Amino acid sequence: MKLKWTFLLLGLLLLVSSSAAHAHSNNSEGFSTIDVQDQTIHYRLQLDMVELSHAAGFKVDERQTDNVEALQQALTVNKELLQEYLNTHIHIYADSIPVEGTINEALIAQVKDRPFADLSLSYSAREKPENLILEYNAFFDDSDPSHANMAKVNMEENQQEFIFTYEVRELSLGEMSFLTKAKQFLSLGLEHIFTGYDHILFVISLLIGAMTIRHILSLVTAFTIAHSVTLALATLEIIQLPGKLVESAIALSIIYVALKNIFQPDTKHRPWIAFAFGLIHGFGFAGILSELNLGGGHLATSLLFFNLGIELGQILIVSLCFPIILLIKKRLALKWLLPSVSTAVLLFGFVWFIQRAF
Repeated sequence: MKLKWTFLLLGLLLLVSSSAAHAHSNNSEGFSTIDVQDQTIHYRLQLDMVELSHAAGFKVDERQTDNVEALQQALTVNKELLQEYLNTHIHIYADSIPVEGTINEALIAQVKDRPFADLSLSYSAREKPENLILEYNAFFDDSDPSHANMAKVNMEENQQEFIFTYEVRELSLGEMSFLTKAKQFLSLGLEHIFTGYDHILFVISLLIGAMTIRHILSLVTAFTIAHSVTLALATLEIIQLPGKLVESAIALSIIYVALKNIFQPDTKHRPWIAFAFGLIHGFGFAGILSELNLGGGHLATSLLFFNLGIELGQILIVSLCFPIILLIKKRLALKWLLPSVSTAVLLFGFVWFIQRAF
């Protein structure tokens, strides 16, 4: 009987010791020092090395935490993994525009007699930010809910000390001026329309099927009103649709208009078609705004000028393309060109639909 209890006691001791050897460092600490210098945000981040290995998904020998060389090797080998972890768990917004960090240096430091990863990151903004928002989510949901990070932020004359915890994960410093907001989101809208090749091809397809300047004005107006409505509804989170569904539907809209241009070249597009598809494209335009950190005070101005940027981009596309399309239609020798363009648009639409739907 005594032998049985002896084996049971030994088993419990082994279990406890094994758990202790692999346990996370509950109540882990972190330290952040953030300095904004012109267009660059310098971020020095210190995190418990053992806890970081658990969270980011790489291994360190927890029995040899005093082996600095081995820990340094683990940091160096897993730098890309660390980069991915930090970029998905720490988000910085400069004037509401997300900026992505790059690890410049990764060293081992001793903090409170424990090995810490001492990481130096830099974030590049388009211009010197007036407002900085930091969302910190390291460790909380995947490793240590009791984690706390003591942060110090220096931004011109604004200095703030803050503690990130499970319950409080966002820090905001400074305030954007109206002109900065307007400029940022007007530029963002222009950039979005000129890099949104699916939207550009849809507008060009509408132009190919247009008969007169008055007709194209009615199509563009209907498309603009429709996408402005759904852009606002989606950004305000009144109506939300799955991104995969929206992107697939945008590809189908391109396919439909291209097919109509090929097989019914003499039938003009009706404004209600542009309006119906404009509703879908508006949800697509809203996708980029959903990625930004827009507080209530920023939302109205941001939405207004982002949409204005899109409209200016559309006007430029129409102004450049429609005269060329009219010229091609009047030249008999070039009439083969528009069906060829529509066929190419159709192929792009099919490829996008397959990529997005499956």
